[in-house]
Amino acid sequence: MARFGSSVALLRDREFAALAGTAFARSQAYSTILIAIALYAEAFGTTGFVEGLFGTAFALVQLCIVLPLGRKVDTGNAKRYLLAGFLINVAVFLGFMLVQSPVHVILVRMVQGLGASILWITGATIIGEISPDGQRGRWLGSYNQFASISSLAGDLLGGYLLYAYGFTETYAVLTLITLATFGLVYAFLRDNPGGRKDPEEAGGIETFRSLVGLRMLRALVTFRFTFSVGKMAVIIFLPIYARTEFGISAFAIGWIMAGGKATKALTQGFVGDLTDRLGRKHLFVAVGALTYGLGTAAIPLAAYFEGTLDPVSISYLGDTQVLGGAFFALFGAYSILGIADSIRLPASMSLFVEEGEQYDSVASAMSLRSISWKVGQVVGPVLVGTVMDFVSTEAGFLLAAGFIAFATAAFVVQSHFAARAGGTGTTAPTGDD
Repeated sequence: MARFGSSVALLRDREFAALAGTAFARSQAYSTILIAIALYAEAFGTTGFVEGLFGTAFALVQLCIVLPLGRKVDTGNAKRYLLAGFLINVAVFLGFMLVQSPVHVILVRMVQGLGASILWITGATIIGEISPDGQRGRWLGSYNQFASISSLAGDLLGGYLLYAYGFTETYAVLTLITLATFGLVYAFLRDNPGGRKDPEEAGGIETFRSLVGLRMLRALVTFRFTFSVGKMAVIIFLPIYARTEFGISAFAIGWIMAGGKATKALTQGFVGDLTDRLGRKHLFVAVGALTYGLGTAAIPLAAYFEGTLDPVSISYLGDTQVLGGAFFALFGAYSILGIADSIRLPASMSLFVEEGEQYDSVASAMSLRSISWKVGQVVGPVLVGTVMDFVSTEAGFLLAAGFIAFATAAFVVQSHFAARAGGTGTTAPTGDD
């Protein structure tokens, strides 16, 4: 039976603990900066289009580097790339201390996209490579579980620091955490944990063509093109919506986002175990995506509940937060999104790793996973932001939900045919898996 404690037990492995620290530093920084972006949007009085560029700039750099990065990780020393990613993130924090205009935010977000992509692809690939046979779902699910916990910490700690102290002190704390994780990886992760593929064979055009020829992987890539349009719009605009439309404080925005991260952190390791036991991973992906669409469609209810529910005052540390109906509506919607991700993510990552192993190119498969996401991540925020400018903010979120629903329906059809053709991950595992 799958157990919540199995994720914590993995921390006894020093390499897993170091990589969990990687997920911790990366996710905490990412979630804290999302709250900071909402503050920048209010301070600079930006339009929905410019706010969309805050997301697009981040993704555009990642779109350009994920394929060559996958090749480098497959053939080179992945540990060195991981360490370089930490140092780039430190440069990002220093850059954010100096921003004075929306253009500065966009430029620093581009550098952040580079650092985050290195940490994400390299960390996930190493986890997939060093995990024991038959436990990949557990390792990947637990790895993401710790990322969710750290993202939750970023929402709460980062939101509080931004609220109580401002930008400079917040980025200083993120810098210290990142440097501490750098030390853990340097000390405990083996040298060259990947890099087993011949450079003449790894990550070339023929490798990617072969990977895309796998029906289940092709279904996953197509799904992520469209799903990412909706999801990335939610990630960028929900904190901005909370701040600019309802005046919710940075700390309270952190609580909203923490609702989703808490459900994600509590359930993702469990679901990772469950996918190992039950198989049929494509169904987990579809159910999680559909649930995410429902949560996205619930976000506009914040406008209805604001003024309908009586505000609640919460006092802490000599300060008082007044939470209206919009806060509770957004908290509930984001909690649904957390549950949805916990269902979808372990299965999705496991499927990509399994497909990549067929050509001994796990990092290249993870690069395809990432690049398929980046296309929607580049287009989605600007598209939805423009709709918000010309129609309404609520219409933008409903458009995002529509993209998610379409992506889910298309994936159900494609994965069904892949399953009939004997696609990976479509049957229950046997004792040899």
